[in-house]
Amino acid sequence: MRPRPLYDVVAVLARLGVGLVFMAHGWQKIEAGITATGRSFDDLGVPLPTAAAVYAAFAELLGGAALIAGLALPVTGLLLFADMAGAFVFVHAGEGLFMVDGATVENGYELVLVLGLASLLFAAGAGGRLTLDQWIVTKRLRRSDDDEDDAASFVKSLRQAETQNETQADPQTEAKPRRKHRARRSAKNQPPAEPAEPAGPPALAEGSEDDLLVAGPRKAGRRQRARGARPAETAPDDADKDDSA
Repeated sequence: MRPRPLYDVVAVLARLGVGLVFMAHGWQKIEAGITATGRSFDDLGVPLPTAAAVYAAFAELLGGAALIAGLALPVTGLLLFADMAGAFVFVHAGEGLFMVDGATVENGYELVLVLGLASLLFAAGAGGRLTLDQWIVTKRLRRSDDDEDDAASFVKSLRQAETQNETQADPQTEAKPRRKHRARRSAKNQPPAEPAEPAGPPALAEGSEDDLLVAGPRKAGRRQRARGARPAETAPDDADKDDSA
């Protein structure tokens, strides 16, 4: 497994080398002139030679600079790959692999092949982390985090303001707990109440002794009457017994 910092440094060196080659070829076309480059493309059989010359010159010059800086690598890599694909198909495909074979110039496709595949590799995400794209992305993420923090603090301040307004609008909400607290304190500070003495027997009302005296003889007379009435009630039974005997 490769260490990440080393990979980032190697990716920067690769972008620097490939980007310099592209910038050199683009500057060469611009220095020769777009019209002259278009005529040479026409001689090589490239369709739309003037438009192809403009595209090739500016794509190689500006794309090489963007490749070195690491700016918009997916788009930059695809544009440079399309440039090299057109050069391979219309110019170098039938000339063999080597650009120079011995003392003769073959104008082969080895250079456009390497440059095109390297551009495609950078477009696929092999540019590393030391790029402007990575810096812009991290900056946006930090800004979004800061925005979220600001929004959260703003909402918190609004809630605090609402609670303050509610307490100011209804001061009795604060007074009620204070009153209850004071009542509890006063109840705690009061000494315990003394136990009440047990009540004595209820006093007799006036005339109660007379009532008791009167009630006594009455109950006694009733008892005597009851005792005298029992034999009288049983007498007929005895008489019946004698008759039956």
